[in-house]
Amino acid sequence: MSLVAARLNAIKPSPTLAVTAKAAKLKAEGKDIIGLGAGEPDFDTPQFIKDAAIAAMNKGLTKYTPAGGTGTLKKAIIAKYKRDNGLDYTEKQILVSCGGKQSCFNLCMALLDKGDEVIIPAPYWVSYPDMAMMADATPVFIQAGIEQGFRITAAQLERAITPKTRMMIINSPSNPSGAIYTKADLEALGAVLRKHPRIVIATDDMYEHILLDGSKFVNILNVCPDLYNRTVVLNGVSKAYSMTGWRIGYCGGPEELITAMENVQSHSTSNPSSISQYAAEAALNGDQSCMVPMVAAFKERGKFVYEGLNRIPGVRCANPAGAFYVFPDCREAIRRLHENGKLKAPTDAALCEYLMEQPLAVAAVPGSAFGMEGYLRISFATSMENLKKAIDRMNLSMTPEKAMA
Repeated sequence: MSLVAARLNAIKPSPTLAVTAKAAKLKAEGKDIIGLGAGEPDFDTPQFIKDAAIAAMNKGLTKYTPAGGTGTLKKAIIAKYKRDNGLDYTEKQILVSCGGKQSCFNLCMALLDKGDEVIIPAPYWVSYPDMAMMADATPVFIQAGIEQGFRITAAQLERAITPKTRMMIINSPSNPSGAIYTKADLEALGAVLRKHPRIVIATDDMYEHILLDGSKFVNILNVCPDLYNRTVVLNGVSKAYSMTGWRIGYCGGPEELITAMENVQSHSTSNPSSISQYAAEAALNGDQSCMVPMVAAFKERGKFVYEGLNRIPGVRCANPAGAFYVFPDCREAIRRLHENGKLKAPTDAALCEYLMEQPLAVAAVPGSAFGMEGYLRISFATSMENLKKAIDRMNLSMTPEKAMA
C-alpha cells in the first residue's frame, strides 16, 4: 500500500531545481561543469535593501505578521501597481506570499475544483501544470513553438476553451522562452476571453522589469481593463531586485478571491518572513535605478548567447525579448547526434545528459520539462566568461564531426 496520496502520482520534482542540484553535486566532486539551469540573477541584492532588513532586525521586527502581509508592505505594493502598471487596488485586494510560486499555488487552491480546466500556453513554467493538478484540475496545453515566436494566437485560445475552462495563465516575459506578448497579442486574447466570463485570468508578471528589446511592459489589464474583476496580477521581488532567497511574492486581484487565497495561506505557511517583508518594502519604495545595471548586463549576455547558439549546426534560437533565458530549438542537432551514435535516444533529455557527461560539461534543462520536446532552456544569469566557455563547449559537443573526434 502506498503511503503517498493518489493525487500526487502525476506530480514531478522541479526539473530546474534537479538540474541545478546535479550540476552543483558534479562540481563539488571536481567535475568541470558550467551550470546554465539556474532561474535566478547572479547579482547580489542591492545594499539599501539589505540595510532595511538589518534595521528591521535591530528594531525587533522579528515576530509574526498578519498572514497576508504587513500593512506597510501592502501599501508599497499598491503604490507599485499604480506607478508601474496604472492599476488601482485596496489592501483587501493584495496578498503577500512566500514567493511568487506560493501566490500561484494559493490561486489554484482557492479557485479550482475537480473537473475544472486550466489553459496553459507551452512552453510554460514547470510548476503551472503540477499546481493545477494538485488542485484536482486538468491542465490544457496550447503549443506555441519557435515558428510563432512562442506566443499563442487568439484562434488557438478559442479552440482550447470548453465549458470546463476555469482559468488561463499568461506569463510575459516568459520563463522559459524570453518571449513577450505584444499589446496587439493581448488585445486579441482579451477579445476571446471577454466572451467567456467564467474564465479567471492569471497574468504572471515576475519578469516585468527585465526587458531586453527596448519595449514597454504591458499586461492584459493594460490593454483590456474591463477584465479587471476576473484577473489576478502575480508578481514578486525575486527577479527584479535579485531577491530570490528572500521569498516574497505578491499579487493583486478581486477581493473575494484574494480573501480565499489568504485563507489557504493562513493554514499552510501563514505569514512570509517578517524580515523579508521589510526588505521588500524598501525595494518597492526605493530607488528603482538599482535594476539598470543588471538589465544592461542581461541584454548584453542575451545577445551573445543568441548569436552563439545560432552558429551551432542544427540549432535555432530566437532573440530573447525579456527575462534571462533563451529556448533554442535543438531538434535537428538532436537528430544528427543520435544518428552519429552520440545520444542514447533522440530526445532533449538525452542531449542534456550527453552535455553533462562531457569532460568540459554544460548543464541545461530539457525543453520537455516546459512542455516542448526538442528544445533546451538556457539561463544567461551567469557571467559572460562562463557563457563564452559554455557556448564553445556546446559547439564542440553538438557538432557531430567535432564530437566524433
